[in-house]
Amino acid sequence: MNFDNVFANLQKVLTYDPSSPIIFSSGLFLVLFVCFSLIYYMLRNRDTARILFVTAFSYYFYYKSSGLCFLLLAAVTVSDYVIAHFIWKAKTAGWDRRTPKLLLVLSLVIDLGFLFYFKYTNFFAGMIADILGNNFQPWDIFLPVGISFFTFQSLSYTIDVYRGRLQPLTRLIDYAFYISFFPQLVAGPIVRASDFAPQIRRKLNVSDSMIARGVFMIVVGLFKKAVISDYISLNFVDRIFENPSLYTGFENLLGLYGYALQIYCDFSGYSDMAIGIALLLGFHFPKNFDAPFKSSGIGEFWHRWHISLSSWIKDYVYIFWMGGNRKGKRRTYVNLVSSMLLCGLWHGASLNFVIWGGIHGLAVAGQKFLSAEVFKHPKHYVSTGFRKYMGMFLTFQFVAFMFMIFRMPTWQGVGDMCTQIFCNFHPELMLQVLVSYKYVFLIILFGYVTHFVPDSWCDKATVMLKKGGMLVQVFLILAVIYVVMQVKSSEIQPFIYFQF
Repeated sequence: MNFDNVFANLQKVLTYDPSSPIIFSSGLFLVLFVCFSLIYYMLRNRDTARILFVTAFSYYFYYKSSGLCFLLLAAVTVSDYVIAHFIWKAKTAGWDRRTPKLLLVLSLVIDLGFLFYFKYTNFFAGMIADILGNNFQPWDIFLPVGISFFTFQSLSYTIDVYRGRLQPLTRLIDYAFYISFFPQLVAGPIVRASDFAPQIRRKLNVSDSMIARGVFMIVVGLFKKAVISDYISLNFVDRIFENPSLYTGFENLLGLYGYALQIYCDFSGYSDMAIGIALLLGFHFPKNFDAPFKSSGIGEFWHRWHISLSSWIKDYVYIFWMGGNRKGKRRTYVNLVSSMLLCGLWHGASLNFVIWGGIHGLAVAGQKFLSAEVFKHPKHYVSTGFRKYMGMFLTFQFVAFMFMIFRMPTWQGVGDMCTQIFCNFHPELMLQVLVSYKYVFLIILFGYVTHFVPDSWCDKATVMLKKGGMLVQVFLILAVIYVVMQVKSSEIQPFIYFQF
């Protein structure tokens, strides 16, 4: 046995490599998760030991994703745990009425301060330098993976304790377990303490239905990410967005539709795998995507897309901070647009994201105004028939074209892509393009068709997996892994939302 090679491989597994972060679709994670699961189920009747073990693994998982930034995760965890404890004590012990609010402000300053420094320092410093006419060289600030997710998750805890909707956890290790739980740590969904806390010390009971559902979600998520998203990205979409002027308008339009499917499959694929892994460990996460391209309006789209974020912004920004619709109609529309501007800024430190969020905000507010003030629809009106399908078509076009702003790094690129689509479409080349990229377009077509599969079909597939037992479930996982191995590239393709 060559001990030098063994030591080198072990060192590679245990140390952080920025060029090779650990992700759910990697072979390393599969091996680690099998080993993790064996120990996890050995500790099923020892709550504290199991919680400590999972927390330690979660911190290792985050270290493999962001290096020493796990110290930042620990700082946010400890500070909010202590602050929430004193908020509750101040409210129940009759301290000065201003104290809970001051403590909440302290939590906001710490969490948002970390978020601002790592994510937005260069953005705002560059804007100030441009205004002053100075030359600005961006500082070397490393963006920790998933910082927007775990800071928002931790903030929801302190805000809920402040609002009296949640009692603080009594053990620091329980809170550390909640914030760092590895399935949703780096890319969501944003799980609230009110949903997760009751599950922490509940007796571990993973039913056959949970296993079947978990395997189904993992398989679907892995296929979405590693087969659909990665394949169409590497073989078509990235080429179009790198230089749209080299391609016809038809190719640019298909590239735009391809990116809409790519980012959906990439992000919802991660969420599916996170939900599935959590189920195998005995935990339930809320749904994060609900077939968003079925939406017949932009408001409905945001009820179906990244549900944990949109509901977080609705509850903690739109309602709690801005007052929602309680301050008059005009203020309601301003609050809607402002909330979506913040949603855009959450996605990244770039004017592209701010403008993308602002346009979505104007669309949400505009649709609400037309529905309530012009057409006089009731509050929970749902379109049907031709209007529904026309709404779905128009909503998808809007969402897809707005993803152009989301994806394109320069405004010159946005202009080039629009010019090609609207001025150089070249329909006579459509058949040639489809033949040249036949496998890409077959996968795109498959992705969009399966997007409209009824939920009942997924439920039936889960029941069949349950009836098939462990043998069928393992066979399905191996089959999908084989397909992934056939189409995957030599380089790891990180999840898009890791950068947020």
